[in-house]
Amino acid sequence: MIAKVQVKKLNPKAFLPLYANPGDAGCDVCACLDEPLILSPGERVLVPTGLAFAIQDGFECQVRSRSGLALKHGVVVLNSPGTIDSGYRGELGVVLFNTNPKYNWDFVIKNGDRIAQLVFAPIVKAHFVLSDELPDSHRGSGGFGSTGV
Repeated sequence: MIAKVQVKKLNPKAFLPLYANPGDAGCDVCACLDEPLILSPGERVLVPTGLAFAIQDGFECQVRSRSGLALKHGVVVLNSPGTIDSGYRGELGVVLFNTNPKYNWDFVIKNGDRIAQLVFAPIVKAHFVLSDELPDSHRGSGGFGSTGV
C-alpha cells in the first residue's frame, strides 16, 4: 500500500525524508537548524525539520524514535509515536528528550542530523456506541500488571 504524501520545504536547508533500504517501514527525517542545538540530560526540545506535509485522507504519519539514537545516546522522541494528522499543514517539529542523567552527556543536534523516523499508516475510525453493559471477556477489568511480568 502506498500513501500519497506531498512535501513542502519551508526552509531551503531542509532535507526530504529518506528510506535507507527498500523494505524499511520508517523513513528518516532530519533536523533543519541554523546552528547546533545542545540537548542536556533531562531536557526536551522541539527540533524543526523545515518540512510540511499534505497526507492523504485515511492515513496518518507516526513520528518515532530512531533505535540507534535511543541505544547509543539515550535520545528519544518524547511523545512516541507522535501523530501527524492528514489535515495538519504546519511544520513538522520533533520533540526530542535526552534520557541520560546518569552519564551527564550533552547531545548536540546539527543541521541534517537524522533525528526521527516517520511511519505512514492507514486509519481506522471508531463508531462509539453508548452501552449500559459491556460483554464479558476473558481478561475482564484486569489492568496494569494483571498478566504478570
